[in-house]
Amino acid sequence: MEFVRITSIEDTYFRQMHELMGRVFPPEEVLAYDLWAEPLKDEGLRVVVAVHEGEVVGATEYRYYPDMGVAMTDFTIIGREGLGIGRFLAQRRQSDLLEWVRQCGGKLTGMFAEIYNPYLVEEHAFGGIKPMDPFVRREVLSHLGYRRLDFPYVHPSWELNGEAVSGLDFCFLSYDESVQELPAALVSRFLQTYYAIQERKPDSWYDMIRGLERLDTIKLLPI
Repeated sequence: MEFVRITSIEDTYFRQMHELMGRVFPPEEVLAYDLWAEPLKDEGLRVVVAVHEGEVVGATEYRYYPDMGVAMTDFTIIGREGLGIGRFLAQRRQSDLLEWVRQCGGKLTGMFAEIYNPYLVEEHAFGGIKPMDPFVRREVLSHLGYRRLDFPYVHPSWELNGEAVSGLDFCFLSYDESVQELPAALVSRFLQTYYAIQERKPDSWYDMIRGLERLDTIKLLPI
């Protein structure tokens, strides 16, 4: 299996990846094809696919923020069972991320990730791919060490229509397992930076940010 970074919508594997995203994720989580052109050129972003016998069978997108010392996993897709795609992507992503941090001369305290809460949202079938089942994904993140941040999370739709998307938890993997909470200012700053690209955001998102700004810390709880 190959770990291949995509830097252009003209890339041979990009269309396969985007079609896979459309099969797996609901529409509000998938950025339109043409709108990927600029993000793929961003050196602060990695979009990588797992290629098996010429076919895109998995993908992951992640970012590193040197000024905050944190990373974010935007998504991980496992397109086929029985190939060890999840482990392959996680290991190669972590290796690449650590090299990225080393080259920047920075630090990395942990990584954020969103995860669907199937106890709140049950209708997403995720393309019928069993490893993408939200109950399975939730347990995988827990095994990796992620914990959910204790606040009601909402994000702006990636359909860029200003609608709110709920039914998810915002999580964090701390590389220091003794850490039991995060500064609320860090979480607020990160989310405002991460979603700065979206001009239209729902009122509930701004309410969430104002709520975070009234807190000192946010607990990390089991998933």
